[in-house]
Amino acid sequence: MSEEPADNSAQMASPSYRLPALDQDFLLGDSMRGVRFLLEYAKAEEALRAWGVRSTIVVFGSARIGENGDENHRRWYQEARAFGRIASERGGAFRGSPGEPRDNVIATGGGPGVMGAANRGAHDVGAPSVGFNITLPHEQEPNAWSTPELTFRFHYFGMRKMHLAMRANALVVFPGGFGTLDELFEILTLRQTNKAPPIPIVLFDEAYWRCVINFDVLIEHGMIHRSDLDLFAFADDAEGAWDCLLKLGLKPNQDIAASDFP
Repeated sequence: MSEEPADNSAQMASPSYRLPALDQDFLLGDSMRGVRFLLEYAKAEEALRAWGVRSTIVVFGSARIGENGDENHRRWYQEARAFGRIASERGGAFRGSPGEPRDNVIATGGGPGVMGAANRGAHDVGAPSVGFNITLPHEQEPNAWSTPELTFRFHYFGMRKMHLAMRANALVVFPGGFGTLDELFEILTLRQTNKAPPIPIVLFDEAYWRCVINFDVLIEHGMIHRSDLDLFAFADDAEGAWDCLLKLGLKPNQDIAASDFP
């Protein structure tokens, strides 16, 4: 008589028997943090390359600004939307032929407010745009205007910031709060320390920014050099922001790091 096979159900059910790629408990453990960083880099990178996004124009600004808010909020929202449209039409977001890269594609943090307005402007003219969302305690949902295939979600702020910065040909910063200030000073610090290539940086609504940040006091106390103010310029309307980017060196349809794109 043949023996009944021994019961191996405990072995089959053991977490150690799961394929590592299918073991969520393992993948979300402390030891795999580096792998999760890599996954967040690689997933967005693969999609951006598939769409030929060689360079971007990053737009920051408050998620709390809406088209139905007070007078300033309405103006900022409409100007962000107009800028998204202008940059998409003139910057190189449209491909002339299959395989041709896209340059100066609008990229935002993916949420509502100014971010949604800039994505919406690109959407108005049928151009692709990118939304780099972040998982927050109070869940941020993507706005309805970023290109679905280019709408990403990150857990790590660091990886999200890296993707926002690594393809940026220019930065336009609308009024905002802590998050906007964080992103602005991140890029300014990279520029000041030459850790990032020279890119045009435009602060939208000079009166707002000079009220929020007293740049002269920073100079007075020796915290920055007066020449550091040359890292950015001001604009007060969408056309002015685009003209300012061009004067500061933005090249439509041309990426400053094109040789790095395979």
